[in-house]
Amino acid sequence: MSALAPPPSRLRADNLTLGYDRKIIARDLSIDIPDGELTVIIGPNACGKSTLLRALSRLMRPEQGMVWLDGRAINSYATKEVARRLGLLPQSSQAPGDITVADLVARGRYPHQKLFSRWDADDERAVAQAMQDTGVGELAGRLVDTLSGGQRQRVWIAMVLAQQTPLLLLDEPTTWLDIAHQIDLLELLLELNHSGDHTLVVVLHDLNHACRYASHLVAMRDGRIVAQGAPTEIVTAQLVEQVFGLRCVIIDDPVSHTPLIVPLGRAQH
Repeated sequence: MSALAPPPSRLRADNLTLGYDRKIIARDLSIDIPDGELTVIIGPNACGKSTLLRALSRLMRPEQGMVWLDGRAINSYATKEVARRLGLLPQSSQAPGDITVADLVARGRYPHQKLFSRWDADDERAVAQAMQDTGVGELAGRLVDTLSGGQRQRVWIAMVLAQQTPLLLLDEPTTWLDIAHQIDLLELLLELNHSGDHTLVVVLHDLNHACRYASHLVAMRDGRIVAQGAPTEIVTAQLVEQVFGLRCVIIDDPVSHTPLIVPLGRAQH
């Protein structure tokens, strides 16, 4: 008796053609986001990482192909219903003027608000927990425009967490953060994933961070997926050179025992 096929992923895309202003970025792009995993997408600039994330979150409509969310075409859902199932932090976000940190984080509760409904204890708890998890509680009364770049980034992440969705998509969330806050944020994402409540898809530029924190890695180049799988299974010096044009050696990370990329200098070329 043959084994039963695994159920389809909650979020997947079939044969996408993606582009802007008649310029095609990707063709025949298909991907299944593994449920319960922390998926990291890597690749050089302009390879299609952010474009794919926008398509998966319904921020852009594919020229061809389909994105599926919980077994239905994503464009068949009402906007609020998508936002209750999937949260997105884009690469750059602009806060409305004169808004406090607490008020911006509270906007993450919008998908859960019904017509004429009042703010309730669940909303209050969700916002408080999101601010605690991202370390912005002490900034609650500050205007977002007065914060540093790193502080603003953490506030935006708190807003997405307050949305309380099972799927979280984050496009370069460590931008503007110093190294300590980068690690704090990535550890938080790992905790959210390990709690069993969140499937995450994250675009990162730092290869070593990607290898350390991803359970599933997707490597892209020129609008297509070159390799995907566990970092320990797919990351080789040959793959790094194929994707990034970077010669390197791969060693074992002494802490996480994941691949550690050591670039070769010009003298070694």
